[in-house]
Amino acid sequence: MMDKIKTIRYSGLEDYLLQIASLEGVRVALSSSLSWEDQVLTHAIYSQDLPIRVFTLDTGRLFPETYSVIESTRQRYQKELEVYFPDYQAVEQLVTHKGPNSFYESLENRKECCFIRKVEPLNRALKEVDVWVTGLRADHSENRSGLELVEWDEQRQIVKINPLANWSLDEVKAYIRKYNVPYNTLQDRGFVSLGCQPCTRAIQEGESFRAGRWWWEDSSKKECGLHG
Repeated sequence: MMDKIKTIRYSGLEDYLLQIASLEGVRVALSSSLSWEDQVLTHAIYSQDLPIRVFTLDTGRLFPETYSVIESTRQRYQKELEVYFPDYQAVEQLVTHKGPNSFYESLENRKECCFIRKVEPLNRALKEVDVWVTGLRADHSENRSGLELVEWDEQRQIVKINPLANWSLDEVKAYIRKYNVPYNTLQDRGFVSLGCQPCTRAIQEGESFRAGRWWWEDSSKKECGLHG
């Protein structure tokens, strides 16, 4: 299947997703963080009524504005956006034993929290999926500079496609404006990379795209396990 997908020519976002969705017997899903990029992909999927599942992860610690995007997206497209929650027992044990803010204390604690609240629910959501669609772009960070359109996720044994890999942020914003796509208003206030409220801040002029995530950590380690 990987080889077949690699032969699909990228001649535009909508056409590319249509071709992916048209593959016989292939189960496709978009994991959405409700960011600009993921809202672009959601629009391309919903506006064409493609048979691609769209889901998001509710960690239990999202911004109020993020929940508003879930509702505005449901209202705009009249579609059910699937929501996955973390295992409640794992969250209960984490907070009971380490407190509500253990992620500030060490990289290991932060990754533990990310695994419980994000990675495990994502793995569950992708369990019956053949092709995983993401909103990753190559200029998100140095770690993603070599991002390709089609990749193989060894951990999950799944094909991963990044239809916006070579898009610029300006192109993403232009698409949002052109189609009046619902988006998170925090992104107008410098929150360019959206995550949990305690772990996300607005970036300052000149800072990198990922500077607002886990800002207290070494910048070379700013991943949570969702994408490696």
